[in-house]
Amino acid sequence: MTTIGTTSERSLRVLLANEREEDLRVLGEVLASLGHEVAPFAVSVAEAIELIAREDPDVAFVVIDSDDEHGLALISETVEFASGPVLVTVREAKDPALIARAADMGIAGYVDSWAPHDVQSAIEVALRRYREEARLTEKVEQLQTALERRTVIERAKGVLMERHQIGEIEAFQRLREHARAGGRRVVDVAQSVLDGHALLPKQPG
Repeated sequence: MTTIGTTSERSLRVLLANEREEDLRVLGEVLASLGHEVAPFAVSVAEAIELIAREDPDVAFVVIDSDDEHGLALISETVEFASGPVLVTVREAKDPALIARAADMGIAGYVDSWAPHDVQSAIEVALRRYREEARLTEKVEQLQTALERRTVIERAKGVLMERHQIGEIEAFQRLREHARAGGRRVVDVAQSVLDGHALLPKQPG
């Protein structure tokens, strides 16, 4: 197979979805010429979901027409279930309102030209954005997790300080020493303090 141009984003698995198979065949040929592997065509919402689950495509294209409720339904389900970015393309004159509705559903990009270079560029931009969003999401989750761990540790330190009449530094040292002795994380020991009052003196009586 002869590919057009060079890029790091080659040999991707691409799912095509639309109710008109002739459109999918044309776009499929363009994608194949770029070196991508085109997953079997999906022409209904149910088929799209089944293929996404089975093929796990890197990128999905949904071809839509003006006032295309079927296409919008495909977009909604594909965005929901696909693990990669979803792009929208049109075969006829584009409808800005329709594209806006698709954008609200979470598509990663739109391309109005089926020229190989334009299709490839749209794929690369969508993948870069998708990966950057994934990295940002991961960073936010990591920050949230770190804040939650810190909150647990701070609360446990407060409990130890109150019950043992010790300072903040000593309270943290007790948590750390207990964690090291048991091969556990400090946050896990801190949670045990909050859950079961570990490291606390027995209550009188």
